[in-house]
Amino acid sequence: MNRKTLLATSAMAAFAASATSAQAQSTVTLYGLIDAGISYVNHSAVGTTGSSKNFKYDDGVAQGSRWGLRGAEDLGGGLKAIFTLENGFNSGNGTLGQGGAEFGRQAYVGISKTDIGSVTLGRQYSFSTDYLGGSYSIGGQTVAGNYAYHINDVDQLTSSRINNSIKFSSANFSGVTFGGMYGFSNQAGAFSGSPTTTTAGVTTQGTSRAYSFGVNYATGPFGIGAAYTDIHFPGSATPAFSTSIANVSTGGSKDLRTFGVGASYKFAAATVFGLWTNTRFESITGATSKFNAYEIGGKYAFTPALTGGLGYTYMKLTDSAQGKWQQVDASADYALSKRTDVYLLGIYQHASGKNGTTPVQAQIGSSTSYFGTSGNGTSNQIAARVGIRHKF
Repeated sequence: MNRKTLLATSAMAAFAASATSAQAQSTVTLYGLIDAGISYVNHSAVGTTGSSKNFKYDDGVAQGSRWGLRGAEDLGGGLKAIFTLENGFNSGNGTLGQGGAEFGRQAYVGISKTDIGSVTLGRQYSFSTDYLGGSYSIGGQTVAGNYAYHINDVDQLTSSRINNSIKFSSANFSGVTFGGMYGFSNQAGAFSGSPTTTTAGVTTQGTSRAYSFGVNYATGPFGIGAAYTDIHFPGSATPAFSTSIANVSTGGSKDLRTFGVGASYKFAAATVFGLWTNTRFESITGATSKFNAYEIGGKYAFTPALTGGLGYTYMKLTDSAQGKWQQVDASADYALSKRTDVYLLGIYQHASGKNGTTPVQAQIGSSTSYFGTSGNGTSNQIAARVGIRHKF
C-alpha cells in the first residue's frame, strides 16, 4: 500500500469514527400511539331536555392519540441537552387536540444531569399528572383511561399542562424523586397573576399563573406519591382549564387548588392501587366548592397477554353546591403484540344531590373523551367500549 492510499484510508476511517461518535452523542426518537374504537352510552343529553342512547366513534380513551419527537445530546460529564415536542390529535377526523395547538401535549427544552435531575422550559405536565394520574389512578393503571378519570379532570390527573413554565425534576435518589414548577403569567407587572377587575358592573378574570410540586417514592413492589397544583384564574389559561362538574357550575374561578396522595402495591400477577384527591374552587364572587375523589382498584395478569382491571370511585362536591357520584369501571386488555392491543370496557356511574333545585346528572369521562351529561330526569350512565391501540 502506497503512502497516498494509506493516508486516504486513515482519513476515511477517522471520518467514519467521528460520524459514529457524533451519532452516539445525539439522538432523536419519533414515537406515538393511536387509540380508536366504538363506544355506547345509555343516557346522553339531547338539547336542553331529555336524553337518548348514543353509539359513537371515540378516539383517545385508553390513552390520548399522539405523535412526538424526543431528543437528547450528550454534552459530556453526565450532562445532556433534552427536548420533547408532542402533538395530540383525533384519529376520527384528523384534527389537532388541545385546542388546536400544534404541540399541545408537550413542548419543552432543557438540561439534565444524571445524578441531579433536569431543568426544562416550555409547556409541561404538572406533578399532579406526573406523580398521581399515571401511577395510582384507575385511569392510569388500566385501559379504562379517560372514562375512569374524574369528571372533567377537575383534579388535574391527566390533562394538567402548564404553559410558559420552568420545571425541575430530580434524579432518582434510592427510590425517591421530587420536583417543582412555575408557570408564568407573561403579563407585565403580574408575576403571580393579575387581580380581578370590575368595570361598569362587569367582572373580568385576572391573568393566569400556576405552580406545582410533588414527591414520589417507588421501590420494589411498593409506591407512594403526593402532589399539589395551584392554578390562578384557570379560565384565563390558554386553553382554559375545565372548571365545571356535570351541571354544577363553579362560576368564574379565581383559584383552583388540588392536592392528592396515591399508593400502589404489586404482588405476583396482581397490582392494587388507591388514590385520594381534594380540589378547591374559589370563585370570583367569593363562593367556594370542594371536590373530593376517592378511588381504589386493582388489575390482574391472567396470562402474559390478558389483563383484567376493576375499580371503584366515589366523588363528592360540597359547600356552594352539593353532588355525589359513584362509579364502577371494569376492563379487559389483550396484547396482540408488544405494540398492539385490543380492549373492552364497561362503566357504570350514578349521581345524586342537587345544585339548588337542579338535580345533579351523571357524566362519565374526562377531557374530550366523554358523552356529556346524562340529561334531565336521569341520574345514571352505563357505557361500554371496544377499542384498539397501537404504539410506535
